[in-house]
Order: sequence, then C-alpha cells, then structure tokens
Amino acid sequence: MIKLTSLFLAIALTTQCSQDETLRAYGAADRLWRLQELNGVTFSADTQLSFPEKEQVTVQGPCNRMSGTNKLPYPWFSFTLKSSTKKACPDLSQENIVIDALNNATLVEILNDVMILSNTEDLNMVFRAVD
Repeated sequence: MIKLTSLFLAIALTTQCSQDETLRAYGAADRLWRLQELNGVTFSADTQLSFPEKEQVTVQGPCNRMSGTNKLPYPWFSFTLKSSTKKACPDLSQENIVIDALNNATLVEILNDVMILSNTEDLNMVFRAVD
C-alpha cells in the first residue's frame, strides 16, 4: 500500500510540475502584445511581445528580434535574454530602453486585452493585444 501511495504522489508531483503557471496560462498565450506606454509616456517605436511556448518570450523590437525566458509563476516576471539579432536602425536606442525595462520588470498583470509589466519601483509598461 505504501508503494502504491508513493507512486500516486510521484505522478501527482510530476503532473503539477509540468503545468504552465507563467503568464501564458493566464491570458498571454496565442496573442501578440504591442507596447503602448512606458512609464506613462506613449511609446512610438514598434515593439511586440509574444509567448509562443511554456516559459518562452519573444520580443520583436523596432530593429531586432529577441528570444528569452520567463520561468516564474504568474504574477511574477523575470525576463532572461537568450538570443538576439544584431541589426542597427534609427530606433535602436528605444529598443535598448525596452530591453532594460523588461530586465527590470518583476510583476505582470493581464486584464483582458491589456498586459502590464511593472516592478515595485517606478516601472510601468502597458501592452495591448493585437487582434
């Protein structure tokens, strides 16, 4: 009986660990998110986020495409950059500001078509789902 109980416990823990508890599971999956505002100011450089698979984050900035991870459960957020193209363009400084902001974001909130990345200091990034 103890062996059977141990087996069920192991299966339950394995199943629980494989579930996606990131923001993807809370409304961010299968959507493209365009950055609208950064710290209360309209952000004009075209920047989009997507979450194609569990723990994956894709960033399409005005110059480069980047991929990274977020392994924390919702509502926490931690962006780790894994790869990036290396193109230059007139909006490269804006793209660097976005990457810096993503690196400093620690919280995420999804409300229908709005996603807010923030931290406990003064960071506030507002994204809208693109239909």
